[in-house]
Amino acid sequence: MMLADMRLLMAHVPIEATRADYAAAVVNDNVLGKPTKKARELALRHLTTLYALDPANPIFRALRRLWLLDEVAQPMLALTVALARDPLLRATQSFFLSQVPGAIVPRDTVEQFLSFNFPGRFSPASLKSFAQNVAGSWTGAGVLNGRLRKVRSMPQTRPESAALLLFMAYLEGRTGQRLFSSDWMSLLGGSLDELEALANSASHRGLLVFMNAGGVKEVRFPGYLTPEEERIRQEVSHVI
Repeated sequence: MMLADMRLLMAHVPIEATRADYAAAVVNDNVLGKPTKKARELALRHLTTLYALDPANPIFRALRRLWLLDEVAQPMLALTVALARDPLLRATQSFFLSQVPGAIVPRDTVEQFLSFNFPGRFSPASLKSFAQNVAGSWTGAGVLNGRLRKVRSMPQTRPESAALLLFMAYLEGRTGQRLFSSDWMSLLGGSLDELEALANSASHRGLLVFMNAGGVKEVRFPGYLTPEEERIRQEVSHVI
């Protein structure tokens, strides 16, 4: 997830920054402390692939809006956006979330999962490397724990990460109760009551609007989408 680099960049660049400002910060200002220009350009390419670094992208705008509010939430915020933009990482979500909390998750089982689901895609060397990298991403977000021996754990839940996960489900066309049963919210691993409590906390902090009356739930995201983006989202909602 390049979490350490993302934290440096987001702390350095103002919230109103443009895509060009992010590129200049990495390549020209070297805020990430890379040793060569080539390393800076490579870091920028990877970060752009994972996070867009473009305020024209509604997912990145939401990330930017929430990022500095709570440092504890940042790993899950980063994982959420990386999952949205990296289909290979997203394909491992079911595998890692299906592990029982406290269970050891050996690297070879990750490799077996990747080999089975992506036959012929990886050489033995690249399979090992990708298994390590993907496990590192899930470790960074708190879904796994441990440096050498990975153990399934439960990530810290924060209103900011719940807000972004609900927003991701909203972008898929979900509304009301269906927001809480999405694959996105499964990342937090809590009960429905716990997830609703997080949404309520997020609402109290002005991160979204959550109303729950008589069992009817409504979640809104004022200011997250432009009118045109909202129109597209509503068209999607008629499809799924």
